[in-house]
Amino acid sequence: MRSLLFVPGDSLRKFEKARQTPADALVLDLEDSVAADRKDEARRIVRTMLETERGAQALYVRVNALDTGRTLGDLAAVTPARPDGIMLPKCESAADAIKVGLWLDGLEAAQRSDPGGTRIIAIVTETARALFGLDRYAEVGPRLVGLMWGAEDLSASLGATANADERGFTSPYRLARDLCLIAARAAGVTPIDTVYTRIADLAGVALEAAIARRDGFGAKAVIHPSHVEPVNAAFAPTAAEVAWARRIVAAFAADSGAGVVKIDGKMIDKPHLRAAESVLASAGE
Repeated sequence: MRSLLFVPGDSLRKFEKARQTPADALVLDLEDSVAADRKDEARRIVRTMLETERGAQALYVRVNALDTGRTLGDLAAVTPARPDGIMLPKCESAADAIKVGLWLDGLEAAQRSDPGGTRIIAIVTETARALFGLDRYAEVGPRLVGLMWGAEDLSASLGATANADERGFTSPYRLARDLCLIAARAAGVTPIDTVYTRIADLAGVALEAAIARRDGFGAKAVIHPSHVEPVNAAFAPTAAEVAWARRIVAAFAADSGAGVVKIDGKMIDKPHLRAAESVLASAGE
């Protein structure tokens, strides 16, 4: 999964447009993109979206945050239609994700025949408090598949006037980004980079996605269909990377007992092998 495209949960028209994109996942949004007086109607519309004929795209639902009192109702409305996963915004701790997992346990037991089938992506940097518990997400269990960071809500939580300047994100937001990346890898789930907010700047989103992949992120969220292809391209291994990975895998296969091999005068060890295997998996090999 390279790209996750947000879709307003009250717009079937935008959903149909999003289905025509090469996004790996669609995030049907019940939270920020839906006005307060449309929240209940959006639940019904998202249920309809989920019940349409499925394509290759995974379908996630971003529910409303726990502090709104709407989360359980959102889950009850959409879980019968078998979303691939739930995105939990403003997640302040692993305990929040565990609570949602327990709610899903109960709803799936009552409504469905595939307990454990709904995965969770938690957005984990949207409040100041959330940054202090990022080392605990391994406790959530197998439902958790990703941690995502976000800068816009964190700005409000910190009382900031801006979260970026001409050089990119400022220090508090770089810290949040890095902690999310490290916490996700420590928990064994996918780290997901935040959205790029300049819709017309396709070069900018491509560069930000390339930097995210370089640093270890596995996917990026996007807010506009035009951003999907640049993000997918940035997260796809290059031909040179695939060729180099094949050489590493082949070298270790030729000497299965080796802890280190030498290729083109460079010492290559087992961490390089694991990285090469990951590159080949991303390339479908």
